[in-house]
Amino acid sequence: HGQQLDKDIDKRGFYMVTAAVDRLDMLHLLTPYNVKDLRLSGHVIYVGKSSMEVAVRMESLENGKPVQTMMLGRFTMVCRDAVTHKSRPVSPLIISTPEEKELHAIGEEHKLRKHALQQGSLSRVPPSSAESKILHDVFLSYGEGSVFVSDAQSEESFEQPINGVERVWMDDIKVESLTLMYPQSRNIHGKIFGGYLMRLAYEIGYANASLFTQCPLRFLSLDGLTFRLPVPIGSALRLTSTICHTTTDEMNRAVVNVWVQANVIDAQTGDEQTTNNFYFTWCREDGEDLKRTVVPKTYQEAMQWLEGKRALQLGADIRGLRRANE
Repeated sequence: HGQQLDKDIDKRGFYMVTAAVDRLDMLHLLTPYNVKDLRLSGHVIYVGKSSMEVAVRMESLENGKPVQTMMLGRFTMVCRDAVTHKSRPVSPLIISTPEEKELHAIGEEHKLRKHALQQGSLSRVPPSSAESKILHDVFLSYGEGSVFVSDAQSEESFEQPINGVERVWMDDIKVESLTLMYPQSRNIHGKIFGGYLMRLAYEIGYANASLFTQCPLRFLSLDGLTFRLPVPIGSALRLTSTICHTTTDEMNRAVVNVWVQANVIDAQTGDEQTTNNFYFTWCREDGEDLKRTVVPKTYQEAMQWLEGKRALQLGADIRGLRRANE
């Protein structure tokens, strides 16, 4: 089967790869009790020189009930030459209807917003003055024993709750796994299938979030994922999950943002490279306030804390717009 796929790719002269999963937003609770049948649909809404944005929708189909959108997603696909493996131009879209023009405009807006988010990343530029003030307020409220103060007495006082809220160092709630990559999880290019990597990242991220909140959680969104490097068969994959930010959302639910970093390790040389960064958001449905908060200790952790805050705010804005249009 794999050899036939290789022949088909060589015959066509090109192949498609997933460059990124820009977002996945779960809009409604999905269980076997409230949904029996699902319909998945995809639509190419925007193309660049060698890339395209694909909007994906998952809908519930129930007899006698209106169709309900359960999840929306955006994927960035890239075309590669089958021989050189370099970028290959894709055909332009022919836009003919008002609906297609509207979708294309949305795709153009997504492209500009994605570029703006990349340029404004805290790995490139410092936080805004408002974010710096928020971070300083957190330090004043919760950060005793942080990078500014590190003696044994402050560490002991840090363990005491403040207003009933337990403080937890970000570094103390990391969860890590190491998994060997086997051929049964390969894709048509002889590398590890990206969906399998997403599953592993989701599982360790959920385990970490549920351990931190000490309760079951519901998936809200995948806030971003970029496939930077392929994962070879036979390598070891190190996944590290970190709780970046916690808050209470507009529906009074405890919400947790989790960052999962995937590093591939060459078993022969020991070289380690980052291949993926996953960002997930989960929530607790019972609506009770979370009695624990994550506190950064170093400047790097503080930037991760702010990135998590940004992700949670963006997710809340998207869900708010969706509810307003329903």
